[in-house]
Amino acid sequence: MMDRDIHAKPPLSHEDQPPLLPGGKLKDRHIAMIALGGVIGAGLFIGSSAAIAAAGPAILVTYVATGLLVVIVIRMLGEMLLARPGIGTFIDCIRAAHGPGAGFVSGWLYWLFWVVTIGAEAIGGAIALRDWIGLPVWLLAPALIVAVNLINLVSVRLFGECEFWLSLIKVATLVAFCALGLLSLGHLLGPHPAIGANLFSHGGFFPHGWGAILAAVPTVLFSMIGSESATVAAAESENAEENLARVTRTIGVRVTLFYVLSAALILVLVPWTDIQPGHSPFVTVMHRLGVPGAAPLMQVVVFTAILSCLNSSIYITSRTLRGLAELGEAPRRFAVVSKRHVPQRAVTFSSLVGLVVAFCSILSPGLIFAFLLGATGAVILLIYALIVSSHRIFRLRDPGNAAFTLPFGTGLNIATLCGVVLVVLAMLVQPAQRQTILASLFSVAVIVTVYLLCRNRR
Repeated sequence: MMDRDIHAKPPLSHEDQPPLLPGGKLKDRHIAMIALGGVIGAGLFIGSSAAIAAAGPAILVTYVATGLLVVIVIRMLGEMLLARPGIGTFIDCIRAAHGPGAGFVSGWLYWLFWVVTIGAEAIGGAIALRDWIGLPVWLLAPALIVAVNLINLVSVRLFGECEFWLSLIKVATLVAFCALGLLSLGHLLGPHPAIGANLFSHGGFFPHGWGAILAAVPTVLFSMIGSESATVAAAESENAEENLARVTRTIGVRVTLFYVLSAALILVLVPWTDIQPGHSPFVTVMHRLGVPGAAPLMQVVVFTAILSCLNSSIYITSRTLRGLAELGEAPRRFAVVSKRHVPQRAVTFSSLVGLVVAFCSILSPGLIFAFLLGATGAVILLIYALIVSSHRIFRLRDPGNAAFTLPFGTGLNIATLCGVVLVVLAMLVQPAQRQTILASLFSVAVIVTVYLLCRNRR
């Protein structure tokens, strides 16, 4: 009965779905760079400092374990999308496995997560610009949202082009950093690092015990969030199936290269006690290696990462909202697309809500904005759990499908779900993170209530 009610509305007419014109598809190079840059953000360039300060050299264990969790979840998502070509996004996978209720809840939670991110990233970018040009944050934040909104309104190709170059800057910076670090290890650049002393002479490899490894998991995990968004862009590319396969199967290489290798180089090149929370550890290392202008260079890179995340956030929210509207789970006006296949109403609405979030940060940072961040902070964990359980259902329904290549079957699904539960437990034992869990549960309860009310009305 629920399926019939949810899908009772007729599909969009041909007038609402115009044929694609030039500029309506992402190129392969766009997807390749979006996938590479999608795992790189301010959480790596600056947020890693808090993780290193909290756990010391043992943070490497956290990066490896958390990276493995993300890799497996994205691989499972990729297998589901490849097993049923044309199914759409991971929200459609969840809906197909668990029913319309789970699809409704996960879709709106995901949209809420990224629309809050729009406001947060706009504030971060405005603060960076304020230090350079002296204009107030309340003026710069809306200007950034409007500028990136216009990029998304023109065409998906323009979004892809901007994201390509923004991601290229981030990727090139990390590649250069890793190259400089390896040259230093080979005694070809800068002072010779005391590797053993840096890793073991400041309280040992586990200076704060094993508990610090678990406590740092939420910080590390949330810096890696966004990998699944590349599958949304891949579905809108010229070679969707090939790009989906490439994006999901290379996630392990990207996480290993950019997170594990970068963190390892930081820890062997400088004592972890020199890393100050809130200050980029990359700048600390580059200063040690004698790289001129390291601080202003990293400020530019961090601002680039913020713009990239803002650009992607508007893109993801608009496509998520459009998908919900096509099923009648959001106002149908948001499903209408332009001649260049851009859901302009969904883009504009998501940007406006993001703008409201940004002003909440300015007017009530300690109450309303803090609640919004908390109410969306842990919803991605529920979505990851639904992806993993959906993968198991897909595999049981179609056991002979060649798209399912991950080993260990049910055991891997259970182990991955246990990993997600472990992250939740790690957050519950920390007072600051516990509030995030409780607030996120409140947002889940609200979305579930809305779904039940909508179902009963139908």
